[in-house]
Amino acid sequence: MTSSFKVKLGQGGFGTVYKGKILKGSDVAVKILNLSKGKGKEFINEVASVSKASHINIVTLFGFCLEGNKRALIYEFMSNGSLDKFIYREGHDESTPSLSWDQLYQIAIGIARGLEYLHKECNTRIFHFDIKPHNILLDENFCPKISDFGLAKLSLRSEKSVISLSDARGTMGYVAPEMWNKHLGGISHKSDVYSYGMMLLEIVGGRKNIHAEANHTSEIYFPYWIHKRLEQDTELGSNRIAENEAAKRMIIVGLWCIQTLPNERPSMSRVIDMLEGSMDSLEMPPKPILSAACDQ
Repeated sequence: MTSSFKVKLGQGGFGTVYKGKILKGSDVAVKILNLSKGKGKEFINEVASVSKASHINIVTLFGFCLEGNKRALIYEFMSNGSLDKFIYREGHDESTPSLSWDQLYQIAIGIARGLEYLHKECNTRIFHFDIKPHNILLDENFCPKISDFGLAKLSLRSEKSVISLSDARGTMGYVAPEMWNKHLGGISHKSDVYSYGMMLLEIVGGRKNIHAEANHTSEIYFPYWIHKRLEQDTELGSNRIAENEAAKRMIIVGLWCIQTLPNERPSMSRVIDMLEGSMDSLEMPPKPILSAACDQ
């Protein structure tokens, strides 16, 4: 199917993805999972999660292979790859086209709809726990699709919304605070909301939220950096925030999504309302929790 793994599309924590072609002639993405990860738990999570999901903003699983300790997942091929290569300006490949603010805004709404489906509309509630630009794939029309369900947790609709986990999961910079500090609140769909919010701020800011080489705390703590620019109406990239409604809207929604306490974050349904509703109805979010330290 992959012509002896001829074309490598990418590599992540759970495996390597290659381009393939099925007998009908359609292109596919073949994900070969690492043998050392989780004794197959990620493989089971991914098959169980994606096979239960059917939505325009969720990647489609065509099939899988399980032969001894060899595990592979066959997905629809997404010609534009992952979102991260389009939003980070540092180290930007000149051959990669820049996306317009309208395109980024539509991508943000598409991801939100995919998450709303997982949390609310899918027969089995699914918590993703690893939402980040690298796990958002774009088709030929830049329609976003959520992928990589290796860390996902399934929950019956009859069960309470707060769940228990034996281990913290996610990627540094996107992990909700309650994942590592249980005193802040329970782990729920609001943990995905936090990750989505941080990703939304990255989409607008054009940089990763962790900036290890920064000289000042305010530069390191990305939400504060972007909140300050919103307050002062200073330039963000090449545009002034006030002159770009889509950018301002995404910043406000993103900052609401990353509130420290889960119950202060909106649901994904509310996020969609905020993204698509009137600008006049959007309230300014509180300063990020670490802003006092950043001011010093």
